[in-house]
Amino acid sequence: MRRLPLLLAGAVLLGGCSSWHDAAAPPRGPAQARPARLSPVEVTVVDGDTNRRVRNARVTIGHSTARTNRHGVASVPEIRRTALVTTAAKAGYGARSVRLSFRTHPQSTIRIYRHALQWPVYGATVQRDQAHPDLKVRPPFKVVWSRGLGGLIEFPAVVADGIAYIGNANGSIRALSMTDGSLVWRHDIPHGKMASSPAIVGNELLVHGMDGHVWALSRSDGRLLWHLTVGSPIESSPVVVGGLDLFGAWDGTITALDVSTHRIRWRRYDGCKITSSAAVSGGTVYLGDYCGRLIALRLRDGKLRFSRSVGGRVYGTPAVAAGRVFVPSSTAGSLTAFTTSGRFLWRRSTGAYVYSSPAAVGGRVFFGSYNGLLYALSASTGRTLWTRSAGGPISGAVVVVDGVAYAGSFAHRIVGADARTGKVLVDFPHGEYVPVSGSGRRLLLHGYSRLYAVVTR
Repeated sequence: MRRLPLLLAGAVLLGGCSSWHDAAAPPRGPAQARPARLSPVEVTVVDGDTNRRVRNARVTIGHSTARTNRHGVASVPEIRRTALVTTAAKAGYGARSVRLSFRTHPQSTIRIYRHALQWPVYGATVQRDQAHPDLKVRPPFKVVWSRGLGGLIEFPAVVADGIAYIGNANGSIRALSMTDGSLVWRHDIPHGKMASSPAIVGNELLVHGMDGHVWALSRSDGRLLWHLTVGSPIESSPVVVGGLDLFGAWDGTITALDVSTHRIRWRRYDGCKITSSAAVSGGTVYLGDYCGRLIALRLRDGKLRFSRSVGGRVYGTPAVAAGRVFVPSSTAGSLTAFTTSGRFLWRRSTGAYVYSSPAAVGGRVFFGSYNGLLYALSASTGRTLWTRSAGGPISGAVVVVDGVAYAGSFAHRIVGADARTGKVLVDFPHGEYVPVSGSGRRLLLHGYSRLYAVVTR
């Protein structure tokens, strides 16, 4: 008992010494983790279409950001212990985010893609001019891969970020790698038929079905995100402008569907069957109908701006270029030109069906006829500049890429002619309807049921 105050005092003194000792030099016990070591990682940014390294691209990992040097390499200080989401972006390119494991791969590569080198909609542009303005791929060609699609290909693939999306007449939609043609995913529309191209809208793929539905699929894996029942077969390929998917249907309706809310913004009843896709320019929507008219509607609310006769049923899609609208007529066998305000300019007859949607570029307009001829006309006067035989009736759109006009025919061929001179540069032994789409340095040639990827030899 006499020792108790002394022992307590000693305990207090030792406790005070212990607290001072902890503050000065903490013990290294096994329960205390060592600080994570920071170490730089390298990310190389490459143009996915051209395989060229991209300088001055912004690379972000967590909270750290760096720019690529002239070799396309960004050195980013980061904790090398886990997989982190890495984003690469540059003006003119789409940003891309991927999960990279820097523990196992401290040096990694990200591919990004220029907007201008993609093919997101039928017709290449929302004006449906069927002429890609930036692709530079010319013959002679060599085939780098081909893939069967299990059914008739009537409308061409759309392409973005190294993936081609295409549907066949049986309503089977496939995503294919542009590198080697390998299947990324497949989605079959239930009880569906398909007579249009899909369209790429952000991370979604919009599909119009002959079953009277609009389908939105995830671009990454093909799963269904949402759908809308229209009720009447849709042959119009989707085009999205101002957040609105614009299309016609067999029952004569023209619809503007808000793709963010999945609700109809406006709908107009035309009174005649529509298979034409919509072309959009200057706030106006242009379509043809089976009553033989060009219909022009105000994009904002669907109000009629004008209606003009072309003399016969319109199956194909108008093309808008340089202040003019070019309209094919199947039963009249002609191509008619108007100003975008509706003034008649000229008409060129062929004596045979004209189902072919025209291509318009460089002051010229190109189209095909069931008489087997590919035509090049002056866009201002309609004067014939040259014609070339495609070996059989031409039903699909003519497409122009890098100064070459391509047409597929029922002779199972694709003919490509120099747009200026008409000299035949390509005679590919597979084809049927719309001949060409692609991206970057690679074109896709469309056979009856097989897709061929070609590059300049």
